[in-house]
Amino acid sequence: MMALVQAASPAARQDLLHRRAAELEAAFLSEMLAHAGFDAAAGIFGGGIGEQQLASLLRGEQAAAMVRAGGLGLAESLFRAMDRGAAHDF
Repeated sequence: MMALVQAASPAARQDLLHRRAAELEAAFLSEMLAHAGFDAAAGIFGGGIGEQQLASLLRGEQAAAMVRAGGLGLAESLFRAMDRGAAHDF
C-alpha cells in the first residue's frame, strides 16, 4: 500500500489514507460490538445457522454506519499517524 500512497498526488494520497483509517476504525468497532454481545439475537428470531453466518456482516455494516456518523474519532488519529509515516517514507 505504501507504494500506492507514494505514487499518488497529495490530494489522492490524503483521500486514500482517510478511507483506510475509516476502514480500520470500522473493523475495530465491529470487533468491539462482537465482544459486547451485539452478535447475539434475542426473541423468536434468535439463533439458527443463518444468523451465525450473517452476524459478522451485520456487525460490519453497523460499524461502518457508526464511522460514517462520526465514530469514536479513532479514524482521525489513525489518519494522522499514517500521514506522518507516509511523509517519512518519501
